[in-house]
Amino acid sequence: MNKKINVLLVDDHAVVRAGFKLLLSAATSNIEVVAEADRGELAIQLYQSQQPHIIVMDLSMPGIGGLETIKRIIQRDQEANILVFSVHDEGVYVHRALNAGAKGYITKNSAPNILPEAINKIMQGEKYIEQGLIKENTGQSTPHDHLQIINAFSVREFDIFRLLAKGFNAHKIAEELCLGYKTVANYVTQIKKKLHVSSIAEIAHIAVMQGIVKH
Repeated sequence: MNKKINVLLVDDHAVVRAGFKLLLSAATSNIEVVAEADRGELAIQLYQSQQPHIIVMDLSMPGIGGLETIKRIIQRDQEANILVFSVHDEGVYVHRALNAGAKGYITKNSAPNILPEAINKIMQGEKYIEQGLIKENTGQSTPHDHLQIINAFSVREFDIFRLLAKGFNAHKIAEELCLGYKTVANYVTQIKKKLHVSSIAEIAHIAVMQGIVKH
């Protein structure tokens, strides 16, 4: 009999979490969701108290968000097993999650058998990236290439950049990320400076061109 794998499931939608639990219970008998969180701050607490074998985590959540959560958990435990299960299939998200310390990345539109397969592979010490998510880069990049600049953003800069591109103003971003308005305003200034733009419309255009947000 396979050893039981305890999972911490992190997603801000209760219906989605219920669906994942159902999927896992139907697919395998050795994987059990032992704790759930709807935001990163709670996930960090539960990881410390429950010590699950693996965390299955969304990226888009209120509060500190998925990328910052990964970073903070890895800072506490470099051996933590984190599988990102996200709606985002763009390469920039995959690379940022892996760079933050995640050991796998799959999308929510993947086949049902992918989730348990990914969990088992990671528990065997392997990395698991859903096929087709990372494409070879054949183009030549320049020092001022927008994607290079975005990839160099801190986790917080990237979160704010993404929300700006989605039409959030500084007040809404401050509320979404639980930050002060002045802190967000300073980040916005930094982001514009790094991208060499002067307006939010230009930021949105760059985000669409790089596939970070949809039209």
